[in-house]
Amino acid sequence: MNEDEHFMREALAEAREALTSDEIPIGALVVADGCVIGRGHNMTETLHDVTAHAEMQAITAAEEYMGGKYLNQCTLYVTVEPCVMCAGAIAWSQMGRLVYGASDEKRGYTVFAPNALHPKTKVTSGVLADEAGQMMRDFFKKKR
Repeated sequence: MNEDEHFMREALAEAREALTSDEIPIGALVVADGCVIGRGHNMTETLHDVTAHAEMQAITAAEEYMGGKYLNQCTLYVTVEPCVMCAGAIAWSQMGRLVYGASDEKRGYTVFAPNALHPKTKVTSGVLADEAGQMMRDFFKKKR
């Protein structure tokens, strides 16, 4: 298993944690020098806060850990393609790299704002996409 798959599996564990609170199963973590410095999962229902996405939770924790707002030496792993709001936060934090699993054809940043990320942010998509996508499909199937 390569490093991206290893950390994406940890992000998937965060997504499963979201499921325990009946939250949309998206998980995220921020990694610096091979160490997880921030993690999160969707908490919008729990916190009654539309901004409490997994990425926002992980970025906030990582910035607190780093003692600053720039994460240009870090990688954000997230199970599903970030929305425009989260892409903006990724840009403002100057995240060095973004790795995501499943694409989001309805609400993902690549649909609405493909240039939303910081120009230096490197992007890798599709890491464990099948597993992340299946978790999302199962969640919404139960909701219907």
